[in-house]
Amino acid sequence: MAAGFVFHRPELARRMADIALGTDPLAGNSGLFLAAPRRTGKSTLLKADLVPELESRGALPVYVDLWADRSRDPGEVIAEKIRATIQDHESGILKVARKSGMSKIGIGSWLAVDIEKIGRPGGATMADAIAYLNKRAGRPIVLIVDEAQHALTSQTSVTAMFSLKSARDALNIGVDSSDVGNVRLGLVFTGSHRDKLASLVIGKNQPFFGASVTDFPLLGADFAAAYADFVNTRLAGDRQIDKKVVARAFEIVAFRPELLQAAVREYVTGSIGVNGSSPSLLEQAYVVRERYWQEFDSQWTSMTPLQRAVLRRIIDQGENYRPFDADSLAAYSENANQQVTVPDAQSALDALREKGLVIRMERGRYALDDTSLIDWLADRTTYSTPRPS
Repeated sequence: MAAGFVFHRPELARRMADIALGTDPLAGNSGLFLAAPRRTGKSTLLKADLVPELESRGALPVYVDLWADRSRDPGEVIAEKIRATIQDHESGILKVARKSGMSKIGIGSWLAVDIEKIGRPGGATMADAIAYLNKRAGRPIVLIVDEAQHALTSQTSVTAMFSLKSARDALNIGVDSSDVGNVRLGLVFTGSHRDKLASLVIGKNQPFFGASVTDFPLLGADFAAAYADFVNTRLAGDRQIDKKVVARAFEIVAFRPELLQAAVREYVTGSIGVNGSSPSLLEQAYVVRERYWQEFDSQWTSMTPLQRAVLRRIIDQGENYRPFDADSLAAYSENANQQVTVPDAQSALDALREKGLVIRMERGRYALDDTSLIDWLADRTTYSTPRPS
């Protein structure tokens, strides 16, 4: 039902491009950090709107999705994308040289880069590689890192973030105001977890200290109306869906386009029930949401009392969560009805990580991997076993 439907947000893309390219005088030069829950349209906007907007302004966007392969080190994923982009911009002579076994390329005596070793021990730093790419491409580079919070999962990745900051600072010194924008390197980071993304900018020891995280504007009634129009062109007159109802269904599924599309598809193609009626679109939206939450239900019922207590504490405390302080240990003990030690709490955290519910960040901090858990648990109203779907 959604095949061929893309909701463009050109005005938002223009504002983001202004910040990334340094043409917004109020934005500063720290980069753009945007946070919103997963599956709410971030990646679609980046690829369908921001990338074309940047290209239309003469910039070279480099898009990296750290969510695509979570088994790989995020720092290596970024380095690999930079390597591939450099190769795309090699001259014919350089391509021939590389095919003959020469991986080290350069521009005169200014800079030589071994593209096979970018970001690796003994090789060029990512800062040097981006500087080379900027020189080779002859235009501003905008590095777009999607799901950037995954860069916090290893020290290697955090080091890569510092390298990007160094590249930004070095390249943007003394930029001629007659350039396309006021930068040679712009940075755009998005994340599905605000607290984790904020870890890149909060604290003197973080790579982008001083920058701020902005809430990514969620899709709303305009998306729902456009999708309703798209669907109605394919439906018979007696099956048309009301835009206001679609908007309400979108709220029910927490403004997630994929879930709305699933609800509409199942409503349109659904069979008539035993009582001669078919579910309304709103009823179908609740069904889809419950299906999305079933994994949470299953995981919750399989947890030990201590694992539930630890998860509850993480949700309650948010970014203030301290896993092993006296208050947390007391809360675990009370809610699990047992005396909890630091090793006990560590074991519970490890189990929650194995279930994919909790992520361990740098410096021994922990956070939810999917903030949908907060809405799910609020809907269940208690921390006991959830009601049946």
